[in-house]
Amino acid sequence: MAGLLLAVIYLGFISLGLPDSLNGSAWPVMHEELGVSLSSLGIVTMLISGSTIISSLVSDKLTRRMGTHLVTVMSVLLTCIGIMGFSLSTSFWMLCLFTVPYGFGAGAIDAALNNYIALHFSSRHMNWLHCFWGVGTIISPYIMGYCLTASAGWRGGFRAVGFIQLALFLVIALSYPLWRNPPHLSGQEEVEPLKLTLFEKLKLPGAVFLLLSFFCYCAAEATVMNWASTYLVAAKAVEKSTAAKCGSLFFIGMTVGRFLSGFVSQKLGDRRLMRVGLGVAGVGILLLFLPLPLSVTIAALVIIGLGCAPIYPAIIHSTPANFGAEASSGMIGLEMACAYVGSTFMPPVYGLLAEHLSPAVLPLFLTVFLGLHLLFMELLNRKKRQDAARAS
Repeated sequence: MAGLLLAVIYLGFISLGLPDSLNGSAWPVMHEELGVSLSSLGIVTMLISGSTIISSLVSDKLTRRMGTHLVTVMSVLLTCIGIMGFSLSTSFWMLCLFTVPYGFGAGAIDAALNNYIALHFSSRHMNWLHCFWGVGTIISPYIMGYCLTASAGWRGGFRAVGFIQLALFLVIALSYPLWRNPPHLSGQEEVEPLKLTLFEKLKLPGAVFLLLSFFCYCAAEATVMNWASTYLVAAKAVEKSTAAKCGSLFFIGMTVGRFLSGFVSQKLGDRRLMRVGLGVAGVGILLLFLPLPLSVTIAALVIIGLGCAPIYPAIIHSTPANFGAEASSGMIGLEMACAYVGSTFMPPVYGLLAEHLSPAVLPLFLTVFLGLHLLFMELLNRKKRQDAARAS
């Protein structure tokens, strides 16, 4: 039964990844047909992110009332409605309207499933599940590209992904019996989740350090995702079509890295895995700093993806150990909100720096935010060691 449940959760993570890269792949065609500027994508992404942040903050309350299974089912249904709504939109205001279910579905399922895995499964599965999120982000642009070349248009691309989401919704909805007796493969005891206010969550020992660390990491990750191709064109004089193809190398590196991390995560543990990942990412950033051939620069993006791969899953999986299983649901929801704030607002900051200084500041930007991530994580670890010493 545990294997079947895990398979369903894997499908849930694919469902989580499918919408994330869909808009970007369709927007060059969408904005022309809808009669809006290319930069209007920023409005769409901000509206989706705003809804996602709100649903992340209320995910703890929803999970306690409805359970992880029902939250997951309703979230997949909401994203399905949002995607199908995009396919039906004939004007920009309609598109903006459907960003609400699009974003609300993403935040709640992200927090609920991540907390469920952290409580019931090992760090190996946390890494592999996030690897399947990467599979989802890779699949949807290919579907959109095929529909665009096959004359189905961007609406056909959204419909195709929407039907996949609908199929996943039905599978997850029918899997309810598998969720009634969850396995306990993480070593965490079954506990009643605490009802914590936002202030009470922030008062947990080390909570502020973790939230700042997650914010900084997600700021760096999202900046690479959004600006890698532009950096290659503006700072490394790479031809535009080549740079567009190279932009996916970070995603590929991250997906492969999470697959590989699953094999060593239990041996290394979450903390050491994050430190190793930061070291590998640091090597990739160093290669970007240096005036090296294009092949090395391209390899650097893959190396940065490999290094970043285990960090997000390790932060989530270590939450019950850091704050207690009874507080993990509330903390993970808050972590997701901080993650989305970082990934939403920091890439535009790099955009301003690139415009007014130079796009070549990307390696320095990444160094600052990943360095702050490491600083806050080490402060959290020191706080936990001090608390453990006092307790003994």
